[in-house]
Amino acid sequence: MKKLFTILCLCLLLNARAANQDRYFGIAKNMELFTQLYKELNTYYVDDVDPNKLMTDGINKMLDGLDPFTNYITGADLDEYQLQTTGKYGGIGARIAKMGDYVVITDPYEGYPAQKAGLQAGDQILEIDGKVSTKYNSDEVSQLLKGEPGTKITIKVKKAITNEEKTLTFNREEIKIENVPYFGMVNDKVGYIKLTMFTDNASQEVQDALKELKKNPNIKGVILDLRGNGGGLLNEAINICNTFVDKGTNIVNTKGKIQEANFQYATTGKPVDTEIPLAVLTDGGSASASEIVSGSIQDLDRGVIIGQNTYGKGLVQVTKPVAYKSKLKVTISKYYIPSGRCIQRIDYSHRSADGIASALPDSLRKEYRTKAGRIVKDGAGIEPDIKTEEQKISQIAIALYTNNHIFQFANQYKHDHTTLRDGNNFTLMDEEFNLFSDYLKGKEYEYTTQSEVRLEDLKKSIKDDSYSDDVQKVIKDLETQIKHDKSKDLLKNKAEIKRLLEQEIVSRYTYEKGRIANSLKEDEEVKKAVELLSDGLKYKSILTAKK
Repeated sequence: MKKLFTILCLCLLLNARAANQDRYFGIAKNMELFTQLYKELNTYYVDDVDPNKLMTDGINKMLDGLDPFTNYITGADLDEYQLQTTGKYGGIGARIAKMGDYVVITDPYEGYPAQKAGLQAGDQILEIDGKVSTKYNSDEVSQLLKGEPGTKITIKVKKAITNEEKTLTFNREEIKIENVPYFGMVNDKVGYIKLTMFTDNASQEVQDALKELKKNPNIKGVILDLRGNGGGLLNEAINICNTFVDKGTNIVNTKGKIQEANFQYATTGKPVDTEIPLAVLTDGGSASASEIVSGSIQDLDRGVIIGQNTYGKGLVQVTKPVAYKSKLKVTISKYYIPSGRCIQRIDYSHRSADGIASALPDSLRKEYRTKAGRIVKDGAGIEPDIKTEEQKISQIAIALYTNNHIFQFANQYKHDHTTLRDGNNFTLMDEEFNLFSDYLKGKEYEYTTQSEVRLEDLKKSIKDDSYSDDVQKVIKDLETQIKHDKSKDLLKNKAEIKRLLEQEIVSRYTYEKGRIANSLKEDEEVKKAVELLSDGLKYKSILTAKK
């Protein structure tokens, strides 16, 4: 028996070795083939070929067959990648966007060079260090604005509203984009923390915010808003969980093909508060590190999740250096949160004949248990404990926003009002909304309602099916009845458009902090969270397993 076992082990070893040899031969063969093909194309193709573009396109096409998070990062793209992981860059500190022929300042960051030099939202960039900006797109202008901290930059701008041309010279600085752009009290008992990224120092910012909120002696609960937060650094997610749970609590296990990808992450520090009632807001844009935080909070029954299902990214990436200062960001493992579940939604390892990867079907999703015994499931992101409907934006509001009419009206408002009444609690009066309505007269903002889209589909079907003239007449009458009227749509969606105007106007005075603070007034999910945190019995019942 012992001899038979030895022979069996030897056979398995030889088979594994043979498989590895076949694999290594396949790699060597295909590398040789790729090199020869690249050389022949570069030599014989009828037109000139950019070898860098050819190679980059080839690499990207190869990676397209894996998952969307495994990427090739060229040396030229490293600055953007560093910004995503550190939140830091050298520059002037302002968001920009292309509007017509010009790149325009949309949001100067408070306390940074652009704002200190007097640049405002709506200012058109004419020249950067003597280079005419109209020759460049917004990404290229962004690169011109960036540079080593301490280096001088000269910008020629046309001021919003007045059209006055100014030339400004100042120094670039290290710009640090805040992970927590705003925190404060929603009312006298409930605090709020907005977390938008997971770059370096995200956990410290959350901890500092919570400590500041806890100085309010009446505080009874905290809202952590992760909506739209696409994730970032894993260690920051662990440490943010540590803000609310005890030292030594297991948060994430990672499992991959190689040994170094298998790791267990637990909290290592002293928490700020393990008892204060906690509500976490999520939506379809909450991904990766946001899902580690919200999922761990749910699995540990430390707080209640409110909102919509999260994105469902349960994959972990690391960067590996490759030649010429480039990097490969590669998925090496899946992560599993405290209950043992993986929340990855899409299975990229199995694709249809046309190459489409699909979500895990509900029938294959497995049940797991939270610390208190509540049932949670894998394979579809984090499902909130209290589900809410995604807040829809009307077509007219989208058109007004994308055509920059809300943006431009806010610029005009700031020009006409040196101070803002009621600060971040600003509310647009009816007569001011009427001014906006007057401003829109003669302005272009085309849109199509959902009813009009569906009617067009119906008209096509009726035409294809050759219905009678009587049916065609009915359709014509219906078309007349549902054709949108901009004036009527403006009034019908007045409340929504007012909110957008209020947030944009407030941002002209108190920047991103003001925009977020003002948005909380009519935020339905924030209202639900406040209601829950004010009802201790309901809060506890949600976190208790049903018998």
